[in-house]
Amino acid sequence: MSRNLKLFIMVLPTIILLVIFTYIPIGQEIQIAFENYNLYNLSNIYFNGFDNFIDIFTSVDFNFAQIVLNTVIWVVVSLVFQFTLGFGLALLLKKPFKGRGIYSGLVFYPWAVSGFAIGLVWAWIFNGQFGLINGILMRLGIINQGIGFLSDPHFALASVIVVNIWYGIPFFAIMLLAALQSVPEELYEAAKIDGAGRFRRLVNVTIPYIRPTIASTILLRTMWILNFPDIIYAMTNGGPANSTNTLANYMIIKMYSFYNYGQAAAIGFIIMSILMIYAIIYLSIFSRLERGII
Repeated sequence: MSRNLKLFIMVLPTIILLVIFTYIPIGQEIQIAFENYNLYNLSNIYFNGFDNFIDIFTSVDFNFAQIVLNTVIWVVVSLVFQFTLGFGLALLLKKPFKGRGIYSGLVFYPWAVSGFAIGLVWAWIFNGQFGLINGILMRLGIINQGIGFLSDPHFALASVIVVNIWYGIPFFAIMLLAALQSVPEELYEAAKIDGAGRFRRLVNVTIPYIRPTIASTILLRTMWILNFPDIIYAMTNGGPANSTNTLANYMIIKMYSFYNYGQAAAIGFIIMSILMIYAIIYLSIFSRLERGII
């Protein structure tokens, strides 16, 4: 038996599992995206071309342009603050100190909790009538009456983004802390001998050494945030007035509120296409940076 055949046999189970649980469902999802597929009328399923996409783009009840804008804001703002705060937290946790294990466990705990459960808890905290935040602000004399954080379109998107930032910080902290602990101390010692201060050691030693980890975590987290409707669905379900609706939440609404699997699959196809294009461009830019082309 040749070496190539042995290798193929070894990876064959993985290929079969990928085909069954990944590529076949994706193919079915793409097929449904171009069909009239509604659970209210399963006897009338047929190919309808681009009708699902046209209905999504031209919907009167759901402004698609606003949903896309909400999605961009949701992803970009959440990602920037999650990474910045997570990186800072990882730097603080790098050096041993008394009680670091307990503190780390408390910091990383939110990452182990369901996003939907987190959304329910924070929906109570942001409640406009008896929420914890309004109660604190009123006791401090900052406000005279409760603010409708989740019922006012001016505050709703910012409120759910704050929760998502809080929820995603541990991911970056865990991943970047592991990367920071792998940086050789010899590099820092050499930088100190050359007269580099803390900031220069961070910029010239730490960040270049862990850059592959930074790149991969940002790529993964971007995809997860875009595909993450749990917090929004639990806190606002896209409201009020479509102000917090994102593509992922819009897909859930079409599926479980309207039972329109055709349009839900079309939204899923749009999300998948966006992520594929983003991943290709992102990895291409990172590859060029690594080779010094850019």
